[in-house]
Amino acid sequence: RMFLSPQAQQRCEGCDSLFGEYYCDICHLFDRDKKQYHCQECGICRIGPKEDFFHCSKCNLCLSRSLQGKHKCIENVSRQDCPICLEDIHTSRVGAHVLPCGHLLHRTCYDEMLKEGYRCPLCMHSALDMTRYWRQLDNEVAQTPMPTEYQNMMVEILCNDCSARSTVQFHLLGMKCQNCESYNTAQDGRCRLPLEEQ
Repeated sequence: RMFLSPQAQQRCEGCDSLFGEYYCDICHLFDRDKKQYHCQECGICRIGPKEDFFHCSKCNLCLSRSLQGKHKCIENVSRQDCPICLEDIHTSRVGAHVLPCGHLLHRTCYDEMLKEGYRCPLCMHSALDMTRYWRQLDNEVAQTPMPTEYQNMMVEILCNDCSARSTVQFHLLGMKCQNCESYNTAQDGRCRLPLEEQ
């Protein structure tokens, strides 16, 4: 005999069979138990456990508790697509990784990005702490003299990490920001010799 229920539910009214270990009566989602929870603010079910996450109302996304008060918020950042795979971040089952600049990538896309580079694909800010690498680069620059024709060449640079502009000595290995000491810089203008040599 069939029982007709006006709404979805976790168990069959006729035989009491369980349709899913997890059931959300808002999303009407049936699934194996993955410690899911429904986030009212996100409007969808998330894989938990719930106590490991908080909803950032400015970013409009559930994030790991380890990021609470320690991430840069960008309003509604989760409503953008991942700049690596171009798929939705907000509804993805793959967790989001928050970069220091505040932009989001899928955690798996972040791991792939690090194989090719270290910068946010949207704003070019360093995606991780590069301090140790910058100190290595200091040593390499110091040990690599430039050819005579480039030794006194000065260039204007723009730092991708702190947005400061400065004039520094040109070097093929990299040009260091005078403000934050990052080598994540771009040449901003033409090369020029110091006034006394022009």
